[in-house]
Amino acid sequence: MKKGEPLHPPAKARGVRGACCMKTVVVYYSYTGNTRKLAAKIAKKQGAVLVEVKEKKARSKVGTYLFGSFAAMRQKKSKIEPIKYDLSNFDKIIIAVPVWAGYPAPALNSIIELLPSDKNIELVLSSSSGDTSKSADKTKALISRRGAKSVIYTDVKSVSAK
Repeated sequence: MKKGEPLHPPAKARGVRGACCMKTVVVYYSYTGNTRKLAAKIAKKQGAVLVEVKEKKARSKVGTYLFGSFAAMRQKKSKIEPIKYDLSNFDKIIIAVPVWAGYPAPALNSIIELLPSDKNIELVLSSSSGDTSKSADKTKALISRRGAKSVIYTDVKSVSAK
């Protein structure tokens, strides 16, 4: 098995009879567990590899809501642990992250730096309001600058993981 290859074979492309396998990965960051639940559901439905992104430094609740939200609004990056997969080995990359103060969590900006060019990217943003309209254009532009073939942007109204 080559480095970066998925541990299990991806599902066949949906809706195309006899199509070859389309490799899909769901890369996610979750602070409360809501986005983790959503990402797992998406990965199962897509037959995708599920990859968790973890920040190097754990955040406190106060730190998340004060400093994390401010960093999200300024589109700052957070320091993340290396991931185990080479994203260039996948045809489709789905990224799921929570929304803080109307903007994607800072981990997204670090994930974007890992994106290979010429890939289909789907971004799923999870929040209690389900609205990132004030940050959508900037976020799509950040991903497009990495050379993505297409960017699909979806807001999801989440429910508590409890």
